[in-house]
Order: sequence, then C-alpha cells, then structure tokens
Amino acid sequence: MASSLVVGGSEDDIAEALTIARQLGSVHIVAYGNVNAASLAEYGHTVYHIGQDDPESIFKAVKEIYDQVKPSLVVALTSKNLKDALSRLAGLYDLPMATEVFNVKLSGDQVSYTRGFLSGRALEDDVVPLPAVLLLAARKTPKAQKSQSKGDVKELTVTPSIKVVERRPKERGGVNIEAAEIIVSVGRGFRSKDDLKLAFDLAEVLNAQIGCSRPVAADLKWLSEDHWVGLSGHKVAPKLYMAIGISGAPQHLAGITDAKLVVAINNDKSAPIFKNCDYGVVADLYQFVPVLTKRLRERLHK
Repeated sequence: MASSLVVGGSEDDIAEALTIARQLGSVHIVAYGNVNAASLAEYGHTVYHIGQDDPESIFKAVKEIYDQVKPSLVVALTSKNLKDALSRLAGLYDLPMATEVFNVKLSGDQVSYTRGFLSGRALEDDVVPLPAVLLLAARKTPKAQKSQSKGDVKELTVTPSIKVVERRPKERGGVNIEAAEIIVSVGRGFRSKDDLKLAFDLAEVLNAQIGCSRPVAADLKWLSEDHWVGLSGHKVAPKLYMAIGISGAPQHLAGITDAKLVVAINNDKSAPIFKNCDYGVVADLYQFVPVLTKRLRERLHK
C-alpha cells in the first residue's frame, strides 16, 4: 500500500500537510524542535520526533525514516530549513521536488499541483511521477482533523557532522505574521523609527499585526525580521492588508498575492502599489493615518 511521510516543526503546519498525505493511505510523521509530539499522536499516525531543528539534523532524521517506510510522497510546508533538508533528500534519491505548491491532487502513480513563478505573478500547473517531494504553500490547504485512535511517539537521535560552537538567537518581536488576519504594514515612507507609532496606533484599533517592507527590517533594523513581508521575508494571506508608505516593489508584492483585500496609502500617485491594491489613497501618511485612526476608534468603540 502506498504511504506518505509528513515533515514539520509545528502542529498547524503538519495538520495542513496531513490533508494531502492522507490521500495515499498510511502516514508517518517526522516532527522536529519544540513541537508537542504527544498532541501530534492524536492524529492517529506514528510520530518520530527529534529535538534539533537545524537542516542537517532534519535531513538525517527524514532519511532514516524514508529508508524504512519507502513513502511515495514526502510532504511539508515551505520553509527555509525544509527547503534545505528536503532538497538534500530529493537530490540523494533523484526525486522530483517543488516548493510553494497548492491544489495538490494524487492520481495513480503521479501527482499534480499548481505553483507560482515570476515572484508569484504567474501560475503554472505541473504533473510529476511518484515518489516525489512537495513543499506546500502555507494556508492554502485545510487542516486535517484529529483521529479517535492515537499513534505512537518515537524519539529519534541523530548526530550532526557539524559541531555548533555558539548560538546567537535572532531578535524576534513575538509575532506570527503569517497567521494574522489583519496586517498594517510600514515602509520607507516613514521618516523615523519613532514615527512608526502612527502605524502601531492604527494596528491597535484594528487588532492587527504590524508588518513591514524589506528596508525597514533588513536595512534600517527598525523592526525585527519576523515582521518582514515579501519574497525573501514572509508570505501572508490576511483578510485585510494595509500598506502604508510602501512603494510596492515586486519582491514585496510577491509576499501579499494571497491577501484578500489590499489598501494602499502613499503620497506618490505613480507608486506601483496602486496597480496592485483594491483601494488606494494618495495622501501624506502623516496627515491621513492619524485621522483614519481617530475615525476608526470612534466608529468601533461606539
């Protein structure tokens, strides 16, 4: 009987991948890092857990289970670590691999899917033979439900060949922007870090998360990288995305293609963001945003 192998570092990611994996029959899960393995076992499948979350350790753990179960499909959500780890697996066994895929359909000995290219501005439909490795686009697949039966949890031990001599944690803002339903995003239209308070005040009224364009996080360091929206940052799919002082470079637009409603505020009427939004406001953000915040606060707190 055909089987599949799901890989992930969070329960939400694994639950999305399980929806695809269950189409093939038996499922095995490789979970890594601080994920709750006991909770994952409630989905009814065997869970292999490793405490490490670096790409090499993930690769070694996945290879070990791959060699045991010989799955027809390895499936996970797209992330930097999994691109690294699973591309090694695909290269080792000469497996077709694709990232950021959705609309996955299994039929016989092949799998079809849709994926974006040209920075997400176009779509292509592909069909590849099984076995294959697929990394799913986040939040485009419904989450699988837990089972009445419970699977086993097995701890794995892997020994990486690289020795870690020091760990320096990245600065994090404690946000999960990919899960946000409303995002207020800031760009270089803000003249100083202190001025971001205008956006934070608006986000508070809307119960929104704060996002940003690449320069704000990567160059100016006004916000941490977990706020960064774009091709090299986080791809988001909120119900409402407000782009304030963001010109709309292709790399940024690639990160918001799945937003349901995009509102742009910019004083440059020729900014590319206005060709990629549902509502556009040509105005000085320093004048417009405080008024908008005040009106929304009055309306929402009547």
